[in-house]
Amino acid sequence: MSQTTQRKLAHVDICLRKKVEARAKGPGFGDCEFVHQALPEVDFSKINIERVFLKKKLSAPFVIEAMTGGYTGAMKINEALAHSAEEEGVALALGSQRAMIESPALIPTYSVRAIAPSIPILGNIGIAQISRYGPARISTAIERIGADALVVHMNPLQEVCQKEGDRNFSGFFKSLEKICSGISCPVIAKETGAGISMETAVKLERAGVAMIDVAGAGGTSWSAVESYRGSGETEFWDWGMPTAQSVVECSQKVKIPIIASGGVRSGHDAAKALALGASFAGAALPFLKKVNSGGSKSLIIELRSWKDELKAAMFLSGAKDLNALSSAPIVITGKTAEALRARGIDPKKFASRQL
Repeated sequence: MSQTTQRKLAHVDICLRKKVEARAKGPGFGDCEFVHQALPEVDFSKINIERVFLKKKLSAPFVIEAMTGGYTGAMKINEALAHSAEEEGVALALGSQRAMIESPALIPTYSVRAIAPSIPILGNIGIAQISRYGPARISTAIERIGADALVVHMNPLQEVCQKEGDRNFSGFFKSLEKICSGISCPVIAKETGAGISMETAVKLERAGVAMIDVAGAGGTSWSAVESYRGSGETEFWDWGMPTAQSVVECSQKVKIPIIASGGVRSGHDAAKALALGASFAGAALPFLKKVNSGGSKSLIIELRSWKDELKAAMFLSGAKDLNALSSAPIVITGKTAEALRARGIDPKKFASRQL
């Protein structure tokens, strides 16, 4: 078993067995509350939560975020995730394809297109690998699994806390520009639990990415995961920008769609993320745990619960569809409001919006 494969197996095992979520810092959704509409003028049965993702219609604006691939047990997990995503009409992101590029025998652990023929499937590679492999090799990897787009994940926190991590990130912006122009499918830039600032979002848009997945602090901490793997590092367990703040910062500065992930744990959280400026909301850890405990059936029930919670939040906010939700008044207080003001964004404008 290669080092990459061993690491992937360990990551999933740790996430399932250990407490890996943020300890002192949440995603910020607790600081955000919708303005209740006592007379919403909305028919709950007609609320529309459909949204188009990469030219494919989703039944809800949800993404099952990247989890795994590259070892034998990953096949069962990804097949269950794919079945659930197809059944519920949501997007599915696969784990890093580095393992299958290094060892083509592992391609089947990522190959779920036959199970999920209609939904968007997202391939995945780390930014540290894109300059190493180049556009041609990465394009082949995407084609082999029938993916609709490539997620390039940026994980400096994880790398610096990982004993064998890549700690030289110089030149990666040019590598990202090259991959965006060198492959035929859209590129989605994603953090892995530490958030994306407005300054970085502008650079990513300039590089040519089609979407930004903020993956903010408040959910799974990859510093925590690596500490369990033996790094001993706990100082940076809660490092990063909380998801709610990151969504606001990015959506205020770029025109491309934003995916909110990082501590999103319900359809209510997703509703708040969408009202703050995201176009989609995603999660990994809670969905992984559902699949592990009860297979695809358990995850399907969870996704349906998210849909109901999203609709309930929209109903109570007076939003008949997702476009209306993006204009629903939402009050931002606490540390999130303080951080936004410090960054030059007035949170009051979100509270005074009109549907």
